Amino acid sequence: MLAFGGGSKFLQYKDDEAVAVLTRALDNGITYIDTADDYGKNHLSEQRVGMAIKGRRDQVFVATKLTNRDGNQSQRIVEESLKALQVDRLDLLHIHALTTTDDLAKIEATGGVLEQVLKFRDQKMTRFIGITCHADPTVLKTALERHDFDCVQMALNAGSVSMVSAPGRGMVPDASVQTSFQTVALPVALRKKMGVLGMKIFAQDALVGQAAIEKLLYYTLSLPVTAAVVGMPKIDHVDDNIRLVKAFKRLPAAEMKQLSGKLSEKNKQALDRFFHNHVDA
Repeated sequence: MLAFGGGSKFLQYKDDEAVAVLTRALDNGITYIDTADDYGKNHLSEQRVGMAIKGRRDQVFVATKLTNRDGNQSQRIVEESLKALQVDRLDLLHIHALTTTDDLAKIEATGGVLEQVLKFRDQKMTRFIGITCHADPTVLKTALERHDFDCVQMALNAGSVSMVSAPGRGMVPDASVQTSFQTVALPVALRKKMGVLGMKIFAQDALVGQAAIEKLLYYTLSLPVTAAVVGMPKIDHVDDNIRLVKAFKRLPAAEMKQLSGKLSEKNKQALDRFFHNHVDA
């Protein structure tokens, strides 16, 4: 349920600290690791993950991401990722950070990255393939409708859902303003039985302080997701998040509506602008 995020928060550690923190996470029950080829220079995050999982490959699920849009470069980059991770096969390879309709067209182009990741799955370089997005729910919806990915990773947090007041039901997602991943893209993924990874739980910390950490985490975990990917820049965060997830109980629907209504009213427009231009690296 709790995936260790290997992005910007993980890169805040020095090398030895990073390996020690990830090892602690694995020792205490985390089994899913999320990284990417562009997290740090020269596959730095993947290198750190490789050091931490050495000797325990069969205990972990390793997901990485392919950032480039040049299909001719994909083979080389994925082979570099495998080398950095010190594995001979990935569990999950995502096409990383879908942004616009033009970007989707590049991904789908003949000889492009989508063709390549499908080939990598056929060649057993990866067990599963997916796509990630935090920029545009509508573009992600289109991608999921067109293609049969095994998994998808999207921004799912309590501050990004357009809410309206419904008589007798309180605050509910606004189906007429379909601008959130929860209301636009998530239903497609569920209909097509994809694995769903929630990310940006705290909206790059924009929501921290506006609601209790456990409520923000539990909101995403209460959605129909496989796991929540969380960056943990302090070792105390690892211990705290593991404790919270072990004690997890699904939030009542009414509490989820109240929380998202309060946070979305204050944050949604700003978060949409931020994530539209956010570089996830």
